[in-house]
Amino acid sequence: MLFASSCSRTLLEAQVELGLLDRRPCLDLAEMFNCLCLNPLISVSSTISCTIHTVRSRQHLAPLKSVDLAPGYRNPLGYGFGFGLRRSLHEMVSSRFKGVAVMTDDKSTISSTEEYLENIGIFSIDPSLKPYKDHFKYRLKRYVEQKKLIEEYEGGLEEFAKGYLKFGFNREEGGIVYREWAPAAQEAQIIGDFNGWDGSNHQMEKNQFGVWSIKIPDVDGNPAIPHSSRVKFRFRHGDGVWVDRIPAWIKYATVDPTRFAAPYDGVYWDPPLSERYQFKYPRPPKPKAPRIYEAHVGMSSSEPRINSYREFADEILPRIRANNYNTVQLMAVMEHSYYASFGYHVTNFYAVSSRSGTPEDLKYLIDKAHSLGLQVLMDVIHSHASNNITDGLNGFDVGQTSQDSYFHTGDRGYHKLWDSRLFNYANWEVLRFLLSNLSWWLEEFKFDGFRFDGITSMLYHHHGINIAFTGDYNEYFSEATDVDAVVYLMLANCLIHSILPDATVIAEEVSGMPGIGHQVSGGGIGFDYRLAMAIPDKWIDYLKNKNEYTWSMKEISWSLTNRRYTEKCVSYAESHDQAIVGDKTVAFLLMDEEMYSGMSCLVDASPLVERGIALQKMIHFITMALGGEGYLNFMGNEFGHPEWIDFPREGNEWSYEKCRRQWNLVDTDHLRYKFMNAFDRAMNLLDDKFSFLESTKQIVSSANDEDKVIVFERGDLIFVFNFHPENTYEGYKVGCDLPGKYRVALDSDAWKFGGHGRVGHNVDHFTSPEGIPGVPETNFNNRPNSFKVLSPARTCVVYYRVDENQEGSNNSLVGLEDTFAAANEAKIPDKSAPKESEYSNNLDGVKETSTSAQISVESEAAVASFGRENLNEGKI
Repeated sequence: MLFASSCSRTLLEAQVELGLLDRRPCLDLAEMFNCLCLNPLISVSSTISCTIHTVRSRQHLAPLKSVDLAPGYRNPLGYGFGFGLRRSLHEMVSSRFKGVAVMTDDKSTISSTEEYLENIGIFSIDPSLKPYKDHFKYRLKRYVEQKKLIEEYEGGLEEFAKGYLKFGFNREEGGIVYREWAPAAQEAQIIGDFNGWDGSNHQMEKNQFGVWSIKIPDVDGNPAIPHSSRVKFRFRHGDGVWVDRIPAWIKYATVDPTRFAAPYDGVYWDPPLSERYQFKYPRPPKPKAPRIYEAHVGMSSSEPRINSYREFADEILPRIRANNYNTVQLMAVMEHSYYASFGYHVTNFYAVSSRSGTPEDLKYLIDKAHSLGLQVLMDVIHSHASNNITDGLNGFDVGQTSQDSYFHTGDRGYHKLWDSRLFNYANWEVLRFLLSNLSWWLEEFKFDGFRFDGITSMLYHHHGINIAFTGDYNEYFSEATDVDAVVYLMLANCLIHSILPDATVIAEEVSGMPGIGHQVSGGGIGFDYRLAMAIPDKWIDYLKNKNEYTWSMKEISWSLTNRRYTEKCVSYAESHDQAIVGDKTVAFLLMDEEMYSGMSCLVDASPLVERGIALQKMIHFITMALGGEGYLNFMGNEFGHPEWIDFPREGNEWSYEKCRRQWNLVDTDHLRYKFMNAFDRAMNLLDDKFSFLESTKQIVSSANDEDKVIVFERGDLIFVFNFHPENTYEGYKVGCDLPGKYRVALDSDAWKFGGHGRVGHNVDHFTSPEGIPGVPETNFNNRPNSFKVLSPARTCVVYYRVDENQEGSNNSLVGLEDTFAAANEAKIPDKSAPKESEYSNNLDGVKETSTSAQISVESEAAVASFGRENLNEGKI
């Protein structure tokens, strides 16, 4: 049985909450049964039983009476903001979605809908999902019907998602209108600096949908509430207690920095036209394969302090562009009162984090990124909310029922591992709040998409806690599935791509649920990409627990390629997760304390450092090349940032020492960090040139555990990774598809990348045919052609096929070593260089002021030509 009776009970509760069912104490059971959405796997007896329980649980509700909406409380299309019209059950049954379309066409019929539900596209891709057809039909019908309700009562999904134009503070003719959904409140006032925090003259009125509103007239033609002044929502709940809360839809919130643990205040944000940031640059085109730079603005300074949006825009964005990333993913944008939560305990969903500046400052950052050709994604947290009461959304929960709250009640509304609240995704006003939140960040700030955090927690009632997913489909499609959350995510992805068709939306999802990255119309949840979260776990396991001689090439290649067909992944070797306090970056795992004393180019590298730099490059590159259709790197890891991340907290005496990025390490020319940074830049440049990430051609022709060599093709390139600690192979035979002449495109052993320059870059490698044409079993490693290469220990080399018609063109990245960022040349200094004693190797001993970055990002033409001399990209 795929769904328990509690699931249908939740559906009925949702219908009652939406006003689609009358709240009468007695209803005809047959009518109630007919009104239930498709769920053929629940027995009639259990359905009726749970229905009776639901109805009885509602008997305490007062009968409905006709009440007009508050003045001005209608959207432009005339639909009321709230739960919409109330219908009797008989009316709902007799007219239930007779015009429901496959997605939106009101002229479609029930038969076309049923035909659509019988022919769900995902089954043609994965026939093994067919035993779960009833589950897919159920959730897809739930989605179609929910979307139809929104269209019928709110004027459409996009209109529904403009709640920020009605809720919170908005300028209307002659004054400021403030609205707040707080059905549990008995009385309400608006208080703030503007009225001396005395709300007696600013009492609010409540309508039948639990929405409080007030219009505050202008004073002498000016807003009664000054821009940037503090405000709060004061209300009395059922116990007679008055409480002050930050408005749920507040657009800015600040805290008094001079008071320890001071509560946040809501801020009325409505700058005059002269102070509003005006966007100057259009959104860049959506990249065919995202190369993502994950960044945290606050910790991006080299100094032990919180960095600002404008400093990040002016100082860090050029670094990102210089390393050939095409996308920036910003963490911790939504306001969160606890800095050490890394931004994941959100308190104010519509407010930018005030630690780094104002909303206008964030707009400046995004516009600057667009001017550099960088897409900007936002790390959005809709999986849970901060447990804070005084400054968070949780403060609106004063013990009321789930239908009158943003969150579920009891255990279902609390995440015991995260100590946070969990949304009720079946609630109409919760849907409005969250969907409008996505629209707000896209429309107001021009973000280009989102990375949704904590999707696994949303998908299952158990939230993935103490669950080891094995890939058994029964783990994904059962009574444990939270269909309310699934439907919300389907609506969210539909909305995002409706507002911005070129949006990039990524799911942080660890269970591997099929369909996450499949289009909604085909039965999927609609994300463009999912994060390949198993890959960094595999690398951490290898680095911590396995001897290098026991590394399995078959297991590595399997882990990197183990993803669902047609569902795109963003791969990464490490993100912020792997460097949180208690763990280390990959580079620090490899080199540990030697990073404090052995990173100088003025002396020979120790075996540990040499090994560490070599594997740092190989691990990140093979993850990029074989692990997905996109790639992600966390800020600083491109140059092997040492140590770990530790936000200021009581346990470290509120220190920022480990909550910053030491850019001085990569900017100092005599330190080896520049080698890893140069290779990271070259990896991205290789994809710019050959577009291998977007290619669907991916063939692992050899994963030899004895040789410790992996050979594969991605797009038109041949990749050879030799993980053996000692063995260099001369004349190593590698298979390929097309015959012809091959040359080196990228070589991790090049001098400029801290290598030994053992591979010749001007050597032509001619192919030889293998076996009988058209008979793969007679070929070499199932490839019809082969050529021989030199493969040094702990190196990776990429080969491209020379187009004889363009023999004179320079397709090799390594051929540009003398002109590609001269500041990153990696040759060991000669004997006349200053002695080691004249410099400090210690991380903290490098003076940050001595080598400030002088960055000049090359033009798009320069990137495209790959032939301009003396590209000056500074010492990055």
